[in-house]
Amino acid sequence: MTEHELKQKSIAYRKTILTIINQCGAGHTGGSLSCVDILNVLYNAVMNVSPANFDDPNRDRYIQSKGHSVEALYTVLADRGFFPTSGLDTLNTYQSHFIGHPTRKIPGIEQNTGALGHGLPLAVGIALSAKLDERPYRVFTLLGDGELTEGSNWEASMTAAHYQLDNLIVIVDRNTLQITGPTEDVVALEPLASKFEAFGYAVRSCDGNDVGELQRTLSDVPFAPGKPSLLVANTVKGKGVSFIENQVGWHHHVPTADELTQALGELDRAQQLLKVG
Repeated sequence: MTEHELKQKSIAYRKTILTIINQCGAGHTGGSLSCVDILNVLYNAVMNVSPANFDDPNRDRYIQSKGHSVEALYTVLADRGFFPTSGLDTLNTYQSHFIGHPTRKIPGIEQNTGALGHGLPLAVGIALSAKLDERPYRVFTLLGDGELTEGSNWEASMTAAHYQLDNLIVIVDRNTLQITGPTEDVVALEPLASKFEAFGYAVRSCDGNDVGELQRTLSDVPFAPGKPSLLVANTVKGKGVSFIENQVGWHHHVPTADELTQALGELDRAQQLLKVG
C-alpha cells in the first residue's frame, strides 16, 4: 500500500472511531486517535496477518497492551475484513462482544488485554515460544506511555533481552498524556529511550503519526540482531482533530453531536486536501 493510500486510511479510520464512540456513548477517544496511524501501518503495510492466514501458526502476532484504545483496533480489524463493519455499531451495547477492551471473542484479536502492564509480558512469552519452536513469526505489541509505570513491563523487558528476542517489536505510543495529566508530571519517564537501551533493547524513535516514517522504520525490524526492538512513536493525543489534540480531558470523553459534526468536518477537509495534493 502506498503512503498516500495509508494517509487516506488514517483519515477514514479517525472518522469511524469518532462515530462509533459517539454512537455508543463511551470510549477512549484521545488515545485511539493517537495510535491509529500505528495500527494502520502495522496491519496494512508491515505485519503478515490477515483473515485468510489467522489460523496459520507462522502468522505475525499483535498484542494491544494499551487495551483501552480498542476502538482504533476494532476499526482497523473491520476494515481488514476480520468481521463485518456492522459489528462496530454494537460497540458497548448489551450482549455485544465488542466491549471496551480487546477480547478474543472478536475475530483477529490474539489476547484479552486491558489491565495495564500485561501485554508486554504476554508478547515476550509468545516471542520466546516462536524461538523455541523455530517458527519465523514476529510479535508486535503496543504500549501506552502511561502504563510504563507498571513494573511488569520492566521485568518482561529484562527477560526479552536475556533470551535475545529479536522477533519482538515493542512500540510505545508516546503521546505524553495519561488520564490524570502529563506523564512527566504524574511519574516522569524521561530519558525514556536511554532507559530502554539500558534494559537491552535496540531503540529507535519516529513520528508516530507520520505513516510514511512509521512504514520505513517498522519495515527495518529487527533494529539489531539478537536484541528486542523498541520504537518510541512520538504521537499527539487526539491527533487529527484540532480541539481534541493534546487535551487531557479527551482521554475518555465522548463527542457530542455538535462536536462530532465539527470533527468530521475537519477530517473531510483533510481528505479533500489530500486528494488535491
